[in-house]
Amino acid sequence: QVQLVESGGGLVQSGGSLRLSCVASGIIFRINHMGWYRQAPGKQRELVAGITTVGVTNYADSVKGRFTISRDNAKSTMYLQMNSLKPEDTAVYYCNLANMDWRAAASWGQGTQVTVSS
Repeated sequence: QVQLVESGGGLVQSGGSLRLSCVASGIIFRINHMGWYRQAPGKQRELVAGITTVGVTNYADSVKGRFTISRDNAKSTMYLQMNSLKPEDTAVYYCNLANMDWRAAASWGQGTQVTVSS
């Protein structure tokens, strides 16, 4: 059974940085594409960034140049370094396995709240 545990969220001022972590268990992490997703109040969940098994990355236009996704297969862990945060980045952030079209492929975890104050 897949288990995904996100951490690292918090309250930060506009322009600040946060680093999110996602620890996966119950899967062979290195053979799965992975993604970070977020859901803001009143909005649909959206892909923020994805990373393939070989490290090819994909970013939403809104975060390009500010966010960096990475993975450590030895630790079954994925990261999201978020810099130059904006109030519009405020959301609950989730990690998940990703299909070839970057749609989430497993059940959602609890997520981690990111709040950016202006």
